[in-house]
Amino acid sequence: MFQRRSKLATAGVAKSVEQEQEANVLVIYTGGTIGMLRNQSGVYEPKSNYMIPELKKFPMFHDKSQSETNGSNLLVTPLMRNGKRVVYRIKEYSPLLDSSNMSMDDWSKIANDISLYYDKYDGFVVLHGTDTMAYTASALSFMCENLGKPIVVTGSQIPIYEVRSDGRDNFLSALVVASQYKIPEVLVVFGNKVLRGNRTIKNDSGSFDAFISPNIASIADLGTDITVNSFLVLQRDTTQQFYVHRDICKNVGLLRLFPGISEQLVRSFLQPPMQGVVLQSYGAGNAPDNCPGILRAIKEAIKREVIIVNITQCTRGFVDASYATGKALYDQGVIPGGDMTADAAFTKLSYVLSKASLSNKTKTEMMKQNLRGECTTR
Repeated sequence: MFQRRSKLATAGVAKSVEQEQEANVLVIYTGGTIGMLRNQSGVYEPKSNYMIPELKKFPMFHDKSQSETNGSNLLVTPLMRNGKRVVYRIKEYSPLLDSSNMSMDDWSKIANDISLYYDKYDGFVVLHGTDTMAYTASALSFMCENLGKPIVVTGSQIPIYEVRSDGRDNFLSALVVASQYKIPEVLVVFGNKVLRGNRTIKNDSGSFDAFISPNIASIADLGTDITVNSFLVLQRDTTQQFYVHRDICKNVGLLRLFPGISEQLVRSFLQPPMQGVVLQSYGAGNAPDNCPGILRAIKEAIKREVIIVNITQCTRGFVDASYATGKALYDQGVIPGGDMTADAAFTKLSYVLSKASLSNKTKTEMMKQNLRGECTTR
């Protein structure tokens, strides 16, 4: 934690205040609803160079008495109940993005900025649109190796400047979690929950509780007090140096099974340059076993070293070989994905496949392992 001596005026007399504890947080503002305004057509779009001056109007986001921190992109919260402040810098991207326009290159950009500033800050907040937030949180969890500080991804359903908005609570909670809790993970803060990023999915497009973590409990609950479920927090090997793996494989895809899916469609999807596929199957990992052409197409792709991971289309649940229709996939060499979300399986596959120095066998084994708490081991 960083410390600074501040001076406040009381009843016209300057009083020296004991050193206050401060935490320094970097806020990476990528875009999203949280900072949007309505345009002339009446629809939301990002507006550049607007967030910082507006935040300075909110007393909960900026204590104007702390004049020495009134830089162009530096803000400081008032003292909190625990006697701490959060000093935070906002790094605004250009252009700001609706998260539907987020790409894999943007994941690398965010991860690279975290790497550049890693030693200067106690934690990081990424302001992001909700539509692809779970993808970005999952990707960052894999790309940030040996992470020892919190990276908190958040956003809102209603822009922060509107009279009624979930953005203010989400952003404040994110600043608190990033600055004052030693949770060395990529997290999603939304509503009243702190969720593991690579376990998170967007579950509701119209609720303030838009995100859920379907297969594990929340890492922390945000009530009048913040209760951390410490038994869930990942334990890191602090002897290893933090490192960002910037590369990401783009030749990956999601293939969702549906009744009547054809061999031709599956074959077309699995053709080069495809290197990895997340197969979203039925129930506990089942696929049609009365279509030998589909199974042959899958087997042939795996022989070409395409890595295929099987996850369920269900919101909750675990993929296994309880049924013959599920075992048929594993007999072809498909990897069971356990209880990974589609977002986590996709980004994990992109991360693992980008490690060019590894053999296909090693990559396959990595996809079976629990790397960042993204799946439950049995």
